[in-house]
Amino acid sequence: MDTYQPIYDAVRSRLSNGDIGAAIEAAMRDANLGHYAMQAAETIRQAVSEYERPSAVFRPKIAPDGNAWIALYGDNLQDGVAGCGDSPAEAMRAFDNAWYAKISATEGEE
Repeated sequence: MDTYQPIYDAVRSRLSNGDIGAAIEAAMRDANLGHYAMQAAETIRQAVSEYERPSAVFRPKIAPDGNAWIALYGDNLQDGVAGCGDSPAEAMRAFDNAWYAKISATEGEE
C-alpha cells in the first residue's frame, strides 16, 4: 500500500501532459488493431453459432451404446431425434443433422 501513491502520481503526471486520444489513435494505426478486432469478431461469431446448434439448444441425453455413442432427445428412438457416432462429438453432429432431416413420405404414411 505504501508504493501505491507514488506510482499513481507518476502515472497521473505522465497522462495529464499528453493527448490520450492521439496516443490511442497512433497505437491503433501502428499495431493494426483493426485486423485484430476483425479476428476477434469472427471468433465471437463462430462461438455464437456453436451455441445455436440444436445439440446445444435442446441438450439431448448422450450415452455410450456398445462401441458407439448416442445422443437422444425424446423418450425413445422411434419418437425422438437421435444421432450416433464413434465419439460424443460425432454423435452430437449426427444429432444436429438428424434434427434438420425431413421425414420421408413413406415414413410419414405408416
